[in-house]
Amino acid sequence: MNDHPSGEEVNRVDCLGTAGVPSPLRLAPKYREGMPSFVSDKTRILLNIELRSDEEFGRGESFEKAGPRAELYFQPAQTKAAIVTCGGLCPGLNNVIRSAFLELYHNYGVQQIWGIRYGYAGLDPRNGFPPVRLTEELVDAIHNDGGTLLGSSRGRVDPAIMVDFLAQEKFDIVLTVGGDGTTRGALALAEEIQRRQLKIAVVGVPKTIDNDIPYVDPSFGFATAVARARDILDSAHAEAKGAPYGIGLVKLMGREAGFIAACATLASQQVNFCLVPEQRLVLEGDRGFLEVLRRRMLDRKHAVIALAEGAGQELFGETPKEVDASGNVKLHDIGALLRTRIVEYMAERGPKVNLKYIEPSYYIRSVPANATDALLCDSFARHAVHAAMAGKTAVIIGYWNNKFVHVPMRTVVGQKRRLHLHSDLWRSVLATTGQPSTFGPLG
Repeated sequence: MNDHPSGEEVNRVDCLGTAGVPSPLRLAPKYREGMPSFVSDKTRILLNIELRSDEEFGRGESFEKAGPRAELYFQPAQTKAAIVTCGGLCPGLNNVIRSAFLELYHNYGVQQIWGIRYGYAGLDPRNGFPPVRLTEELVDAIHNDGGTLLGSSRGRVDPAIMVDFLAQEKFDIVLTVGGDGTTRGALALAEEIQRRQLKIAVVGVPKTIDNDIPYVDPSFGFATAVARARDILDSAHAEAKGAPYGIGLVKLMGREAGFIAACATLASQQVNFCLVPEQRLVLEGDRGFLEVLRRRMLDRKHAVIALAEGAGQELFGETPKEVDASGNVKLHDIGALLRTRIVEYMAERGPKVNLKYIEPSYYIRSVPANATDALLCDSFARHAVHAAMAGKTAVIIGYWNNKFVHVPMRTVVGQKRRLHLHSDLWRSVLATTGQPSTFGPLG
């Protein structure tokens, strides 16, 4: 195979075999012959819908459109499905579990639907977390609660052990709900299944509160996080205005991408500095952040700072970094560092400030999904069920150009979306906050 395969090769969706089982869904056989309708495997969604003035319209790279297929791979009455939630909490996890169950049970007629407890750890029998049988009564109201009914965990489990368990328990479908680490694990699981020539479909529902999974825009939980973060930023503004030379410093989630901080800044309209991982943070010098902040305090007597947790990591130098159970690098605490440096700098040069430091990450990620995310969760879950019942495997459900698509796991593993500093979003942040486009010397 070429080192750089074509877009169509990269975006080819793996299937367990020929789908020949008529779907029980009562939909129109073709698009526009009735609504809603089945979706053909030949229907594609373009990767890029914007053309430069010097480009000619062409076929372009594309993804297979997600949706219900007229023919299935699995016989619904004989199908046994599992749902597993992995990684950190995120608003909407229970919504995904509930909607996937309802689609499988009521619309396809699948009777055996099980929840895997505590992430991939529940696929290793030695951990003592047996699956729980999902029922209508069990999932009835879980969408009103934050967190996940099934529990979650981080950490790798040997794919061979997971496949042994799935084969022993005669599972046909595994729906994985998680982020980059979960998708890596799901891809390894699908590859081990393929190596053994088993017929088990592995389909992922992408989960990241940071909104940083490629070809998923937005991811579920993000809208809820932005809404809650805006409320907290507004409260930080009230605190800052309520004290002489007050500063509200709010550390938000965003390990490698600053989407939450940026969008919450725009939603609030009360933020004066938005610090994100994508922008280099320079503290010292006439154009450094501390001096720019000091001039703001002398002029306006208050300030609100939205700080993404991954911002300013370069300030810690080459100090060794630990990794968590999922292999993610543990970040240095930029919030604590910035709080200390701001207070010391202002005490030395004036004015003396009243700084309130707020770190609401665990609160934000554990709340129930708002209406926007509830709608998104329902669609992600149902499209994952459609894909799995049709025999698609090693694929996640993407959301691209306002369409749900099938994205091969191999296409997204190890990649992250980033906030581009030349984007309309970041230009709007700069216009709203009035902060300089760079801190430190130009160039």
